[in-house]
Amino acid sequence: MKPETITSLLRPNILHLTPYSSARSEFDGAEGIFLDANENPYNTDYNRYPDPLQRKLKEKLAQTKGVQPSNIFLGNGSDEAIDIALRSFCNPHADNIVTITPTYGMYKVLAQINDVELREVPLNADFSLNTQAVLQAVDAHTKMIILCSPNNPTGNDLEWSSMLHLLNNFSGIIAIDEAYIDFAQGASRLQYLPQYPRLIVWQTFSKAWAMAGLRLGIAFAHEELIAVFNKVKYPYNINAYTQQKALEMLQQQPTMLQQVNTILQERQRLQKEFAQLKYVKTVYPTSANFILIQVEDANRLYDYLLAQHIIVRNRTKVQLCGNCVRITVGTAHENDALLQAMHLFA
Repeated sequence: MKPETITSLLRPNILHLTPYSSARSEFDGAEGIFLDANENPYNTDYNRYPDPLQRKLKEKLAQTKGVQPSNIFLGNGSDEAIDIALRSFCNPHADNIVTITPTYGMYKVLAQINDVELREVPLNADFSLNTQAVLQAVDAHTKMIILCSPNNPTGNDLEWSSMLHLLNNFSGIIAIDEAYIDFAQGASRLQYLPQYPRLIVWQTFSKAWAMAGLRLGIAFAHEELIAVFNKVKYPYNINAYTQQKALEMLQQQPTMLQQVNTILQERQRLQKEFAQLKYVKTVYPTSANFILIQVEDANRLYDYLLAQHIIVRNRTKVQLCGNCVRITVGTAHENDALLQAMHLFA
């Protein structure tokens, strides 16, 4: 199948869109007399609009990730980075996207918001990717295939060979959500961006970088794709404080890696402890900072833990996840409290 070009995949109105332009986008100097944006001139650290293109942050992030700044889009959480891809390529009430099930629930929500059909393809019983079924779900109006790897809520890393097969046999955009990649043994797919210009890789500062409260998501892609996203986004979508804190966090990568290593050790401890509980039927393998377990009665376990002020995620109504509970790996102290409660559950 001949790959489509980025231009041919875009919605016509996005292709011809004249973006909002600020003088601050055209001036990248740190010092100047700023009389362009009608700001209060008296300095409070936050009296000025933030850099609309997040130049300093992208330069540092590019060094950390081994890409070019022109390959980076920053969004107000990963949800904005996902939403902006749908808004750029999918014509409402005409095009569709294909994804897997079970997976991250916001894909469906964002598709509904954008009035775009979402086609869900069930994973295999072992949560592996059914590439044949995914391709069978594709038609002439399919603009994107979205894959989450490591997947949420199953925790498994999808096989790269399966994703590669889709990249080579689908002519549209393929997006891989790598929110949990820092907890996985497998490498990120960022290295394949030069080879596949229709590939988008989503990552986030919310998980391993411990910045969920500041809302900063990332899309890595070919610079032509990133240019489209910058055209569509709101002018100042990332606030100054978030940019500043993200820069500080990137300077503390050894701390992040140490925390990830501790989380992985705690993950292994929890897996062993869960496997010893009689009411736990399955402890699924995971490449993320959470564990999916299947129990005798997920609703009863969830209600019991909630009464102990321990909040987990009940996934029993999700396809292929009957009587499953998803549990995030906490601190050692939090995990001790969880295990104590679970050992007392009967």
